[in-house]
Amino acid sequence: MIKRSSKLIAAIAASVLVLSACAVQEEEGPVAIARANWSSGYMQAAIYAQLIAELGHEVTDPAGAELSPNSFYPALAAGQYDLWANGWFPLHDVYLEGENVTGQSVELPIEPVGWQVLDGAAEGLAVDKATADRLGISSMDGVAANAGVFDDDGDGKADLIGCNGGWGCWLRIDAQIANESWGSGVEQISGNYEGLVRGAVDKVNAGQPALFYAWTPNWTDAVLVPGENTVWVELNVSDIRAVANTNFLDRNPDIRSLLESVVIPIGDIKAQNAKMAAGEYTDADIEADAEAWIAANRDKVDSWLSTARAAG
Repeated sequence: MIKRSSKLIAAIAASVLVLSACAVQEEEGPVAIARANWSSGYMQAAIYAQLIAELGHEVTDPAGAELSPNSFYPALAAGQYDLWANGWFPLHDVYLEGENVTGQSVELPIEPVGWQVLDGAAEGLAVDKATADRLGISSMDGVAANAGVFDDDGDGKADLIGCNGGWGCWLRIDAQIANESWGSGVEQISGNYEGLVRGAVDKVNAGQPALFYAWTPNWTDAVLVPGENTVWVELNVSDIRAVANTNFLDRNPDIRSLLESVVIPIGDIKAQNAKMAAGEYTDADIEADAEAWIAANRDKVDSWLSTARAAG
């Protein structure tokens, strides 16, 4: 585990790339799709790749380009990738600003497209319900006032199981620690989120205090359940959207139309995430889940594809 407290802009500065906002690839190749380095978005990336292939495009394997947001967005702006399915907004708004992505005050040729999950996703900070009920904690100010309860390393600050370095939530939590009233009583513990949050699950199951970042849809939904064994102390409603290079979309109006159309019910994402969490899961399994989802929703999919072909 490592502790992070970097500033918002400094966290992205290492990803600075010199680019032209109007850069256009001289030669079209396969559609280059990346995927985010959190497992809850794997199936969606595979669905988008398979749908674009059905339009007749050659497509790269998203599993071959698994990136954090602060690596993906500069590469997208530079034209190294064409799109991904894993934008979270407003959390990723910071990556749409030129100064934060390239270090230059320029308009970036990138844009969110469509509404894969509209107002159905959520992310925020939570504590175990037993501790919240016992101490009357309902906000992060309440957490800071009881910091010692969540202090694992004895430094007097509440240890918040946070996000991987390079994630939007990692940046925001660090910014909140620097600026919010509760920040001086809390520190973010960063590392591999999957491993860290399993530690939070163990604490909750053992009746021990736990403070952690969470989002839905994710496999944690089934074991860290707000109102049952956890309580949100900060909650943000989010949209999940595809994000693409604008120049690429202008050259491929059929793909733009498809991205505008695709909607994936949050319940379907949660169900697949629960399957992944239940045991060993391979990229071949994820591809099979995407194929099964497309087959089960063939009527809608064919409508999206028909509209996209007409636009192209």
